[in-house]
Amino acid sequence: MRLKDKVIFLTGGADGIGWECAKAYANEGAKLVICGLDAQYAQQKANQLAGTHYGIRCDVSNDSEVKAAITFVLEAFGRLDVIHNNAGVGAPTKPIHETTMDEWDKVFNTNIKSVFLTTRHGLEALKATKGCILNTSSMAGVLGQANHAAYTATKGGMNALTKSMALDYAEIGVRVNAICPAGVWTPMLREWVSEQAEPQAMEDYLNDIHALGYCPEGDVIASSAVYLLSNDARFVTGHILHVSGGAELGYRRV
Repeated sequence: MRLKDKVIFLTGGADGIGWECAKAYANEGAKLVICGLDAQYAQQKANQLAGTHYGIRCDVSNDSEVKAAITFVLEAFGRLDVIHNNAGVGAPTKPIHETTMDEWDKVFNTNIKSVFLTTRHGLEALKATKGCILNTSSMAGVLGQANHAAYTATKGGMNALTKSMALDYAEIGVRVNAICPAGVWTPMLREWVSEQAEPQAMEDYLNDIHALGYCPEGDVIASSAVYLLSNDARFVTGHILHVSGGAELGYRRV
């Protein structure tokens, strides 16, 4: 029970990697507020977890909604120990010159502005508990990725932001880290693979890009996230943790 009675505000926690994290956090004794764009769906998922948890609506790019969500957490539990900024969008999958203004704004508002807003409204509560912030980033923000310019820019920005935040908030005892998956099997990725011209070839590719030889399920990310939020990582801050199966290590013989 490494997170026993920790109160965690988890954005984008009803699906994919976020849902794997939610299950892991609950199993470790945490109390969760899961936010998403569909409050009913978020609450349905929260009800599947053992313990006391809530699902609420929050558009993480909207200042007033983020403020209201943090207020809800404090009213429900009286404290806040963790903000996990997990909500994000991957589209558009285009080079920068083909990206529209609306597409650019949406990905930046969801992936980066959201971190600004949750920190702005939640920092005082985290200061009181000597809590921590975890940002879900991506290896795309470390390595770059073709035809994914806006997304990689947000994740590279998130990695730099994580380090600056860690420095800014170390003096008040608030740790800030990021976690970087490479490929991870989520319902969205499985659906995308099924729509490709050669689904099996794409699945093989996603397995082969990881040096360990397979594309993992989201539980591997959740296990690492639990570590970063726990007392085991009490002296870890400003770290960009690669949970990538060695995808970034370079050329391999084939």
